[in-house]
Amino acid sequence: MPSLRAIYAAVTLAGAPLTLSGQAGAVSLIIRTDDIGMSHSVNMAMQRLVSTGMPVSVSVLFVCPWYQEAVEILKQNPHISVGVHLALNSEWKGYRWGPILGKEAVPTLVDSVGYFTSSTEQFLARKYDLGEVERELTAQVERARRSGLKIDYVDYHMGTAVATPQLRAIVERIAAKYGLGISRYFGETDHTMFDTPIADKQSAFLTYLESLTPKSVNLVVAHVGRATPELAALVDMNDPTQNTTAGEPLMAKHRQAELDMLLSPEFARLRAARSITLLTYADLMQRVGRAGMRRPGS
Repeated sequence: MPSLRAIYAAVTLAGAPLTLSGQAGAVSLIIRTDDIGMSHSVNMAMQRLVSTGMPVSVSVLFVCPWYQEAVEILKQNPHISVGVHLALNSEWKGYRWGPILGKEAVPTLVDSVGYFTSSTEQFLARKYDLGEVERELTAQVERARRSGLKIDYVDYHMGTAVATPQLRAIVERIAAKYGLGISRYFGETDHTMFDTPIADKQSAFLTYLESLTPKSVNLVVAHVGRATPELAALVDMNDPTQNTTAGEPLMAKHRQAELDMLLSPEFARLRAARSITLLTYADLMQRVGRAGMRRPGS
């Protein structure tokens, strides 16, 4: 039986040329995997995914301790498009992170012990300073650039960094300053697998792929991970779908299921059958650049 890398390579060679809308009947899809660098188990899942040769876009949490391992993996896989997952939250019980600049530099962004708040609502309820937000998010992009990786785009962890018009303006200024794209600013029709029940992820993903049209670039947001004891210990303090009714964490199983879904032969076969062309944000930036961007809803 051929390897997954061989399957995906064959599909890539057989697919349509990279275009924004695709040739007649062709469908364009961006796979964006979020929270890379969050933990070793997440990084190992990302490494397995990119080892197939699939062109994907990975959004790295440069605020997290494990980002350095992610950087080393990504340096070995230059076909991957890298983005900065701009973070103002830290949502896991017992595993928290804070700003790159530290508690003293951005005191309105953190709790009493120097960690980001666990939800968008908690953050918005604070009297946060917009200047501190801009300095911290800039520091996250600067760390990414110093890593030696080519950075193509930014997006926003849990949506907090674009939760108000004033916050969104900061993200737009930072992207413009560094010449970066912004995910969801290229007219993408987006979809997430985050809340899909574990047992239904693969079938729901295949159904989603069958529904795609060539009218726009399609974006699917995935969260991959290995179901290890490290990941299985993390309790999501915000989303009840990530825990049992008794409060036991399910996140590791969710993320393993999303990894399995992307690695499945069924995905490779359907991609070939429907002439689905995988794009990355590097492709979009090369073809249309920042001039092709527009604010969602505008």
